[in-house]
Amino acid sequence: MKSLFKRSKQRRIGFVIVPAAALLLAACGSGSSNASSSSATSTTASAKPIQIGASLSLTGDFAANGKSFQRGYAIWAEQVNKNGGLLGHKVSMKILDDASSPTQVATNYQDLITSDHVPLIVGPFSSLLTVPAATVAARYGYAMVEGAGGAPGVFTHGLKNVFDVSYPVKDGLLPVANWIKSMPAGKRPTTAAYVTSNNIFAQPQIAPAQAIMQAAGVKTVYNQVFQSETTDFTPLADAIAATHAQVAIISTTSVSKVIAFVKDFITQHYNPEILVGTNGVNQTAFTSAIGTCNANGIIQPNGWYAGYDNTLSHQFVKAYLAKYGGTTSQITASSAEAYGVGEVLADAVNATKSFNQAKILKYLHSGVTFQTLQGPVKFNSKGENVDGVVLGFQWQSKGTKYVQILPASDKQSVAPLFPKPAFCS
Repeated sequence: MKSLFKRSKQRRIGFVIVPAAALLLAACGSGSSNASSSSATSTTASAKPIQIGASLSLTGDFAANGKSFQRGYAIWAEQVNKNGGLLGHKVSMKILDDASSPTQVATNYQDLITSDHVPLIVGPFSSLLTVPAATVAARYGYAMVEGAGGAPGVFTHGLKNVFDVSYPVKDGLLPVANWIKSMPAGKRPTTAAYVTSNNIFAQPQIAPAQAIMQAAGVKTVYNQVFQSETTDFTPLADAIAATHAQVAIISTTSVSKVIAFVKDFITQHYNPEILVGTNGVNQTAFTSAIGTCNANGIIQPNGWYAGYDNTLSHQFVKAYLAKYGGTTSQITASSAEAYGVGEVLADAVNATKSFNQAKILKYLHSGVTFQTLQGPVKFNSKGENVDGVVLGFQWQSKGTKYVQILPASDKQSVAPLFPKPAFCS
């Protein structure tokens, strides 16, 4: 297959419109489903605009990431329109708030498809919401490419229409675990504490990492699963602090929850040699809540950051800063994940030269490798990205710089701060 990097600029950033029926295709003015992207682009002035539907968590537990996703989709649609739209159609987003609720996300996609008649939907934030969203989409024959539904539980429902552009969630902590395993025995931590939400994103990350670390002689001194609706984390955090574990891993879907644990650790004067949070550590809300200096040395796994050496990533970062301002450190991976959704879907629709759902689904299942701002994407039969790469990041320079540290063999990685510097207060 021809390299996707060599395709036209429009092919890399065009937003995919996948109508569910011929009536919608006619309404969009696409003519034949085999119409080429170049001929369709020449009719931009006469082609009708297309609205794309999504449900995002703009309130509730996942709001911080949901809003970041909203930004990623917005930038992507803006870039599409600057380049003539997709197959000649300008695009806009219709986003409904699901309040981080699995019930509401299903209702939202039902409404978007059957009441608003949007020709395309894109995925929500979180694995927890992806399953009900994709189930509704499958009922109406819609492909759902998404960027935040990589938990193993998403791919056990027999859904053939869901495709996650990010790395599989179960692999999230492997770079950290392998780094610890690689340490000389005399320097390697010997004890670890694990705490995780029972969420399908958070919990699957623990066991694979724990197995690697235990095999390397790192004894588990605490391992607790808490209910997602838990609001008081003091007993859990105090229990971890009491173990004096050299490694502490907090797996959760909410930045507010990891903040609660770290604040308690500070109060208890508990300073593990390695402190990892699986979500939210890179967000401004995190550093603002605990203090920039206290973030120094804390680690988070992820698949992307603004310093990623990737041409498509550079384009995204430039567009993000032009639209929202700020600094590169304020761009979260969630925004990049949303943008990557569009890149993959756009390539599929351009490759098939069609808005036909069946053709697009077939192409997504064909084993082709896509190039995105997060790196390569290749779907297995379940819709998981088997080429997804997990990186490890850490706050350094007294919490002012968020840098890549893992894998250590990666040319972009810098030396980790180990042991983690003491909290400032």
